[in-house]
Amino acid sequence: MIHVSQLTKYYGDYPAVQEVSFDVAAGQVVGFLGPNGAGKSTTMRILAGFITATSGTATIAGHDVFWDSVEVRRKIGYMPESCPLYKEMRVNEYLHFRAGIKGIYGSQRRQRIGYVLDRCWLSDVDRQIIGTLSKGYRQRVGLADALLANPPVLILDEPTAGLDPAQIRSTRGLIRELGQQHTILLSTHILSEVEAACDSVIIIHRGRVAVSCSLDDLKARAGARAQLVVVVGGTGDANIFRTLPGVLDVRIRSHAAAETQELRITADDMNSLAPLVSQFATDNEWRLLEMRVERPTLEDLFVQITKKEAAAVV
Repeated sequence: MIHVSQLTKYYGDYPAVQEVSFDVAAGQVVGFLGPNGAGKSTTMRILAGFITATSGTATIAGHDVFWDSVEVRRKIGYMPESCPLYKEMRVNEYLHFRAGIKGIYGSQRRQRIGYVLDRCWLSDVDRQIIGTLSKGYRQRVGLADALLANPPVLILDEPTAGLDPAQIRSTRGLIRELGQQHTILLSTHILSEVEAACDSVIIIHRGRVAVSCSLDDLKARAGARAQLVVVVGGTGDANIFRTLPGVLDVRIRSHAAAETQELRITADDMNSLAPLVSQFATDNEWRLLEMRVERPTLEDLFVQITKKEAAAVV
């Protein structure tokens, strides 16, 4: 549905985006992640037809973003991070105006406006002037605008910015539901949103794609880096735990006052490690005080990936 190849954008001598390539299949919800200044918004603006690229190609629903931009805009609903709204208009007036621009008239216009007002929780403020709304409500107006024409592709740049926790939770649920009918490219800094709503992730750093994979594959990375945290009582040499079969690494932190030691153990097979360590501690007269598995979160992986990319550049 979305195909991007070697996309590059320079602002003067500064490369905001460098040779970015990725694909988003029809019906997928893809999280587009990266630190501030990584090139996320620039890429999304190019796909939405707001700005042009320096080089590279991009197609949406088979239409070239650069040579067939009018048809591309008919296929997408774009919600920028800061929605450019007419603040002097009322909510329903604005949506009525935007529906006309998008070629929606008559009973279909009334039906679509009623639908988006309800889905974006705007029915109670539909006659309120947009300039008097909070930032969270203005974000909802921008999302309603993106949904008006029922496009097959949604490009959402920070859709939950400015929302309170209850609204964020509701918006996540809405995105999950929309993902059943639309292909969605979702930019966000909140990684829990990615876990809750996305099928795949693209991580961009310093204008380049660092990772592009399914969410399951990314979680598998987290599983591979899981650690068994073991607290044992005793003052002996805990390096003996390194002799366990399959153990790759043991990091030891001693607490002399309490006569305990904390071990962080990684192994080839984390599933069978706990009973092995428990039996080993008993056989070697260590007092087993605590045992738990710690798995990296998506936030941990995101930080690791971006740090690795930054180190590679340096």
